[in-house]
Amino acid sequence: MTIIQGLISFILHIDEHLVDIIQNFGVWSYAILFLIVFIETGVVIFPFLPGDSLLFASGALAAVGAFHMALLWIVFFVAAVLGDTMNYQIGKKVGTSIPPNSLLGKWINQDKLHKSQQFFNKHGGKTIVIARFMPFIRTFAPFVAGASKMNYRYFITYNIAGAALWVTVVTLLGYFLGTIPIVKENFSTVLLLIIFVSILPGIIGVLKSRLKK
Repeated sequence: MTIIQGLISFILHIDEHLVDIIQNFGVWSYAILFLIVFIETGVVIFPFLPGDSLLFASGALAAVGAFHMALLWIVFFVAAVLGDTMNYQIGKKVGTSIPPNSLLGKWINQDKLHKSQQFFNKHGGKTIVIARFMPFIRTFAPFVAGASKMNYRYFITYNIAGAALWVTVVTLLGYFLGTIPIVKENFSTVLLLIIFVSILPGIIGVLKSRLKK
């Protein structure tokens, strides 16, 4: 199985994989969840890691006692805030003028980075909050904020607010909806729907841009 196939399997069957993680690592499962969210939000070359689906599935497992909901929220919140903060600092150091042929340029999706810049220019600081609910842009937004030298106090305010809102909304959705029989029986489909809804604003933006042209 290739890395991409493994990643797709992990995302689509994340509830099953989380159960395996809990059984194998016990309380250290929280550290694994922390690392996944921290890397997804904090390292600009890893925007493909699960975010929304991980929070939703973890919330669903918290509803049946597999995770402690309050501790789970704290782990995700701290990981999200620290991840965005590190990404901001990377952007501030590196900037967005990365040669495509450079080692970092080959890892970074230039098209997604450009879309994040456009999104950031349009919505300003609110992008940090809005982007939390948008895969890929969620990873690139703090990087662009750092590269554009956004005032750190201004950034951290939106960072904390966005992290709190994102973690609260998505984990609670999983907590209250994830145990409903029809959702449990179609968990992979629900996760795909969540991902689709998350990227829908980006799709609409692209369609509007093409229509204008």
